[in-house]
Amino acid sequence: MHPKYLSIKDFTYNLPEEKIAFHPLDNRDDARLLVFKNEKIQANTYRNIAAHIPEETLMIFNNTKVVEARLLFKKDTGSVIEVFCLQPHEIYADITTAMNQTGSVQWLCLVGGASKWKKEQVLQLRFEADATAYTLEGALIEKRSDCFVVELSWNGNFSFAEVLHHAGHVPLPPYIKRQDETADKSRYQTVFARYDGSVAAPTAGLHFTENVLSSLRQKNINTAFVTLHVGAGTFRPVKADTMLEHDMHSEFIEVERALIEQLIEQGNKVLVAVGTTSLRTLESLYWLGARLITNPQAFENELPFLSQWEAYEHTDTPHKTDALKALQVYLSETGSSRLVAKTQIIIAPGYTFKMIDGLVTNFHQPSSTLLLLVAALIGDNWRKVYDYALQNDFRFLSYGDGSLLWK
Repeated sequence: MHPKYLSIKDFTYNLPEEKIAFHPLDNRDDARLLVFKNEKIQANTYRNIAAHIPEETLMIFNNTKVVEARLLFKKDTGSVIEVFCLQPHEIYADITTAMNQTGSVQWLCLVGGASKWKKEQVLQLRFEADATAYTLEGALIEKRSDCFVVELSWNGNFSFAEVLHHAGHVPLPPYIKRQDETADKSRYQTVFARYDGSVAAPTAGLHFTENVLSSLRQKNINTAFVTLHVGAGTFRPVKADTMLEHDMHSEFIEVERALIEQLIEQGNKVLVAVGTTSLRTLESLYWLGARLITNPQAFENELPFLSQWEAYEHTDTPHKTDALKALQVYLSETGSSRLVAKTQIIIAPGYTFKMIDGLVTNFHQPSSTLLLLVAALIGDNWRKVYDYALQNDFRFLSYGDGSLLWK
């Protein structure tokens, strides 16, 4: 069956609220780890994950950095209008460019209390930096079907990323039903976070500490990084009866040419994605490369974009090394040190994995595209894995425990 015709009702389960982790553990690597391999389940902790991964494996992490994307503007009446910064306006080449803007920027946003915000009204938000007061202003520019275009401007010589850090709040997922706290600034962030741009954490990476990363190196397990800026769409429930009617969210990815070359050198050795975002990035690389093999001018004068069903429509499926080499040639010919693209890929049962052998991931919401991805990887065994986790007191969702799943 083509994934378009899958019914989301077949990918649900009962998740009691008491199973959801509302706070992180005191120590990241104390999180429990469910290992699923060859139809068998083992329980351990992230501290010992190296014991379950073979030597010479290459593990790919997402080094995106969560930005404080929630801005709370107060009106003169005292009411609060929340502006949730989703992604930059199309006028910017990529997220990094937009995050580095100074003075003003245009952003696509969700607005809580939008009916109370008149288009000609400029809202203000005071914030402090280095013991000095500054002002951030917000003006409505355009209403779209699913968001608003908001122009944000500020005084002071700050990049927009710095403004968010000083003025914004951590965008905790909607199922964590509490206000953000000071600790969330560091704990809802991986220890290797580098590039500003996400409004949700790549949660599988939250459990890794410097000690865990050191244990991987000691076993000759290599690590490398991609960047996928996680959008709020990752939490959007599937409301359609079938996946055909679900519009998958798209996200920016950035991959260094050096990593593509490392993936080519890895050949058929084991490749493990840490997080669904890393997995989606790696699989997207394959299909972007496959398109270049078919049409070397495919990305001429436009940002490479992978639509949600393209992976299921290719008649030719080249070897992964050939697909990666096509990307390598493309970057060489364009004089680029990194590939910047957008991906809308949806990975669901019926998908054939081209790049990865295993996945490190948290436990996901019922009826979500992330659960569909897990089901694509391990088939109907996803129920066995989730039942075990529920019956053995694993903690679920972003601040919860996780799993190592082998294809």
